[in-house]
Amino acid sequence: MARLIRSHLLEGVWTGEVDGLSTMPDIEVTLHDRIVNGVGVGPGEDGTWLIHVPVPPEAVTDGSHSFLVTMGNGDLLATFTIIAGETVAEDLRAEIGLLRDELDMLKKAFRKHVLETMG
Repeated sequence: MARLIRSHLLEGVWTGEVDGLSTMPDIEVTLHDRIVNGVGVGPGEDGTWLIHVPVPPEAVTDGSHSFLVTMGNGDLLATFTIIAGETVAEDLRAEIGLLRDELDMLKKAFRKHVLETMG
């Protein structure tokens, strides 16, 4: 089973390290229900895989912007949020945005499941 063991954001690129996979993972990253382009996956150290996600310019604006990192099978691997502009202590906007994005992902998975089982 894949798991994120380390991540960081540096110079506009989020990097995550994943272990528990024998083959290169198929990774999809979404921001506001749109696929993020330029995502890279490559071998890391000790059998891990490195995921590189360039943060698009539209995510560097006021507000909170939550990214969802999913495996090819739809499993959620990681999330990260960028908050810019006026902030409030313990800002809940990021959490609400993340919940909204995760709910959209679950709705899609449920609809796909219903279509597969009914068809």
